[in-house]
Amino acid sequence: MRPTRLSHVEPSVRITRIWADDAGTSHFEDVDVDLEPAEYAPPAPPLELSPPIPAERALFFEAPVGWFGDWHPSPRRQLYVNLSGRLEVEVGDGEVREFGPGEVVLVEDLIGPGHVTRVVGDDRSTGVFIHLTSDER
Repeated sequence: MRPTRLSHVEPSVRITRIWADDAGTSHFEDVDVDLEPAEYAPPAPPLELSPPIPAERALFFEAPVGWFGDWHPSPRRQLYVNLSGRLEVEVGDGEVREFGPGEVVLVEDLIGPGHVTRVVGDDRSTGVFIHLTSDER
């Protein structure tokens, strides 16, 4: 029996994707991850869940106030989940975005110069990198 939908709005989670075009220039893209009702941990009520994303491992990190990572591609396909503090990211096409607590970024700019990352504000940044299985999209 399929669980009933938890709301009347098509549920999704919006994340940001950083990707590189064929020339190696990185860009931002807003992506809506669709959610479907599913039994996850019975007898708890159903949740709205995304399809599973194959992953290999998770790493927690901390970067101090003022930390700066000059142009670099992502070392692998990964999800970044910001836990605290604020990060500013600039991509190759010149767009700059700031990410705060609770925001998720799918990082896929594996070629070209990549992106610039800096901790902004008065607080250190903590987060989680979730390494994705490389051949899954």
